[in-house]
Amino acid sequence: MFKITVACVGKLKESYWREAVAEYQKRLGAYCSLDVVEVEEAPVPQKASSAQIEAALDAEGKRLLAKVPVGAALCSLCIEGKEMGSEPFSRWIGDIQVRGISHIVLAIGGSWGLSPQVKKASVLRLSMSPMTFPHQLARVMLLEQLYRAFQILSGGKYHK
Repeated sequence: MFKITVACVGKLKESYWREAVAEYQKRLGAYCSLDVVEVEEAPVPQKASSAQIEAALDAEGKRLLAKVPVGAALCSLCIEGKEMGSEPFSRWIGDIQVRGISHIVLAIGGSWGLSPQVKKASVLRLSMSPMTFPHQLARVMLLEQLYRAFQILSGGKYHK
């Protein structure tokens, strides 16, 4: 079965985010094997220097990259990434499958974003919007778009 891993920095603290994630995990189970993995957010002081932020991003990036198995396609969610509608995103997933890749890892950074090494290792840098969203909301939005993509690929009506 096709496998998707959503690798995220930080935990979901509020129950409503966890419930939304659980709902999309249930729905996506019909289309793929889905894992949502969380890596520890690096501590950053309130008035952090750029060096402290870079060190935190580097630590988080190493944790995220450790979750990417050999042969998986890595996609980074970042504001400078490519904007894609739901149908092009579904075609990208379909193209990955046609190329014989059986695992996609989608990386969501923490409040400081993603490390350059994660972005560099990615086959796709994806922007959900030019707007900035909290990473908890981005996780739910990504899962919804994954569900929509599989509905599109299967000829379903969810995307209309």
